[in-house]
Amino acid sequence: MTRTIPDHTVDDDDPVLWLRGERAALGPFTRALAQLYWRWENEPEVIAGMGRQTPESLEARLEGYDAQARSMGTIPRFTVHDLTRDDGPLPVGTTALRIDHYVRTAEFVMLLGAAGRGRGLAPDATRLTLDYAFRICQLRSVWLRVLVANTRAVAVYEQAGFRHAGRMRRAGYWYGAEVDELLMDVVADEHLGPAGTSSSASEPSAGV
Repeated sequence: MTRTIPDHTVDDDDPVLWLRGERAALGPFTRALAQLYWRWENEPEVIAGMGRQTPESLEARLEGYDAQARSMGTIPRFTVHDLTRDDGPLPVGTTALRIDHYVRTAEFVMLLGAAGRGRGLAPDATRLTLDYAFRICQLRSVWLRVLVANTRAVAVYEQAGFRHAGRMRRAGYWYGAEVDELLMDVVADEHLGPAGTSSSASEPSAGV
């Protein structure tokens, strides 16, 4: 089946989905979707949430994708798919883990395009990425930075299990205004998977 998201066509007869939650799923981060990633990253609400002030050109984004593809061993990235739609899974955003292999921790980053916001997908996508971090990567902790004014994102991260760990004063901009930046984290033995299963539950079956 081929579907059109504004100005972008997705051929998704059989989308690859690695991890499934109740509302969202994670699949591969692919060049075929690079232009769609660029569109999400340049939505004004996303630019504000990331603390940026300017958009990025498509040419620069495509070059950036190639660099990201080469860094997957350090920064695994995922495409977030919406499972709630009647016409099947639809790509709506991305998550990433910026891993520090020396200390077994990672910074979590997520963005959802307009089609994925307000649908209850963000907590599911966050928990799925944490499940990958703790069960597959065997990390000790995952942390993130979020602007204090981005109250919707803060609530999502709290719902997914992140705790407040600190605050950097006047560290970012929210629609042109200086704001503090919150640090939040979650450790492995506190994480609950998307279905409420502890990360220390039964051992993986090695694909059998």
